[in-house]
Amino acid sequence: MAIVLEFEKPIIELEKKIEELRKFTQKEEIDLSDEITKLTGRLEHLRKNIFDNLTPWQKVQLARHPNRPYTLDYVSMIMEGFMEIHGDRHFGDDRALITGIARFEGQSVMVMGHQKGRDTKENLMRNFGCAHPEGYRKAMRLMNMAEKYKLPIVTFIDTPGAYPGVGAEERGQAEAIAYNLRAMSGLTVPIVVFVIGEGGSGGALGIGVGDRVFVLENAYYSVISPEGCAAILWKDRARTPDAAMSLKLTGVDLLKMGVIDGVIPEPLGGAHRNPEDTAKEIKKMLKKSLDELLPLLVEKLVEQRYNKYREIGVYKE
Repeated sequence: MAIVLEFEKPIIELEKKIEELRKFTQKEEIDLSDEITKLTGRLEHLRKNIFDNLTPWQKVQLARHPNRPYTLDYVSMIMEGFMEIHGDRHFGDDRALITGIARFEGQSVMVMGHQKGRDTKENLMRNFGCAHPEGYRKAMRLMNMAEKYKLPIVTFIDTPGAYPGVGAEERGQAEAIAYNLRAMSGLTVPIVVFVIGEGGSGGALGIGVGDRVFVLENAYYSVISPEGCAAILWKDRARTPDAAMSLKLTGVDLLKMGVIDGVIPEPLGGAHRNPEDTAKEIKKMLKKSLDELLPLLVEKLVEQRYNKYREIGVYKE
């Protein structure tokens, strides 16, 4: 069953009307091509008007769309020979955060990212994309391996946040994320980060320190979810759209503030409407980034990354 968001309903209704006219034309052998053409033109105009003027909250809803491509989808579309590597060698394997080696344009890369499920069973197995500390420790183990063998690192962020359960806290969730932040800042290989859906808080940052950070057009990257922000500031879930606006969590806002390096365009209607075209845009940006980063001397690479994060939040009155 197709998932329809509230702001998409006018589009769906017009699509149904066009389809009904086409079926009626075939059944009754009556030429209604002029009416269909007019409605199709109106549909394209309506679709463009809606998706070119989405509010931050509507973009958050698109970022969470269950049909949206996930990490493994993009890996299969832009890379070859992906081999998943499991386990943190301390506690276990976290299926919410996948890691492995693949080939990109002839270059071996270390790839990792949050992975959600397509149905209830898979979502439970993937923990809805909310990683445990063993997930972040697994990621760090693979990053150290990438540094040893001089492999660039590519990460895909798509999580509401790190898992906040008692077990995760007992096993050192905060320490695992903090360790990754410190270690990634000094890694001697290029790191390219893509926020492909939800970019929630420390759960995103745990694999998010990069030389280049990109956010998809309808993804978001934020210190807290809009719902969480509304609950804290106003104690009112109805203020969630206001919270999304205030958080400045869209790619456009983040680019203006210098938090990210670019916004990757999506097909009209969202990445789930045409995953292949979205993957092509990601592939183009990844190739450009690696072409720029791989020739750099190690000292220059680390210095640039350090300065990049030192400058975030700097402003003049």
